[in-house]
Amino acid sequence: MEFRTSAVENLVRGTGGPAQLYTARNLPIFQNRMFQSSQEARGCVRGDVNLIMDQDTGLIFNHTFQPELMTYDVNYQNEQAVSAVFREHLNDICAIMGRHFRSNSLIEVGCGKGHFLEQMQSRGFRITGLDPSYEGSNPSIMREYFAPGVGLRADGIILRHVLEHIQDPVGFLSRIRDTNGGSGKVYIEVPCFDWICEHRAWFDIFYEHVNYFRLSDFYRMFEVISEAGHVFNGQYLYVIADLASIRAPRRSACDDFRFPDDFLATVANHARRLMSGNVMPSAVWGGASKGVIFTLFMEQAGAAVDMVVDANPAKHGKFLPGTGLQVRSPAEAMEMLPDGANIIVMNGNYFGEIKCATRDRFNYFTVDNDCV
Repeated sequence: MEFRTSAVENLVRGTGGPAQLYTARNLPIFQNRMFQSSQEARGCVRGDVNLIMDQDTGLIFNHTFQPELMTYDVNYQNEQAVSAVFREHLNDICAIMGRHFRSNSLIEVGCGKGHFLEQMQSRGFRITGLDPSYEGSNPSIMREYFAPGVGLRADGIILRHVLEHIQDPVGFLSRIRDTNGGSGKVYIEVPCFDWICEHRAWFDIFYEHVNYFRLSDFYRMFEVISEAGHVFNGQYLYVIADLASIRAPRRSACDDFRFPDDFLATVANHARRLMSGNVMPSAVWGGASKGVIFTLFMEQAGAAVDMVVDANPAKHGKFLPGTGLQVRSPAEAMEMLPDGANIIVMNGNYFGEIKCATRDRFNYFTVDNDCV
């Protein structure tokens, strides 16, 4: 079957121009919110992504983002620590924290399910967490936002995968600084937009993330940075900065940015692979943000995915927003899929782990490195 690009162009198109970078229409506003039925999942609330670079600040964000739509609750499931590979990443972050905060008090803002916080506690760190959607019973975690009313201050503030969700990141960091008494250091970890562009990772652009950061953005946002770099094989970037040095960023000529012209080329490649006449079923391994966008784009291109697999037990039996595909556990997938089935690994960092867990029974490839 010949691939028709118009099926994708109806969903996604680049808009050109020096400021406007990318447009994706009618995406689920939550990629990690799970649904109880396929019908409910397909009828989820949707919105448009319109990425622009602000000509004054140089920051890249979705200028049509509507924060009032974003209500995080217990149906939001984004815990990655069920993977040994991701836990090793968290070990790396703990090591970074040890270099800067070993004897300090810490607050993790947006601590989610609390796994990283508890990992830090097991290493002797003094840490308090704040997250209104927290479900557990750790007395060190408050179901609150970090605001003056909570009465907390610390030597260090941790923002792991929070800032990409905040419409006004500089204003948010300024409020964090003020709530913390005008001082302290902050650890920030976010997806790396340069990695997304380099790997043509169109499945990493979605509505939940309003901001898309490069390392240079943080050097304009902070006057004092103690350490910065990339982690998780380049997919994430991090900075440790002085909160008191937050400032309004100003774009310079070196911040000029060109979005890749061929950013969506691999949509056609993956669709052709799925429609190549191979009668074997295809399973997407990874029912989080990447999997949601990948399956949605494939559906729009007329290339259906048969199954979605995820290691997170909280997602098993639930349905993905947009396509309404049901998430299966690895054990279910192993029983249901025949030897030689196609496994589409949504994050290349987990490629070896997945091959090992499935005893190398299948035909594997990744979407970020296109390994076969």
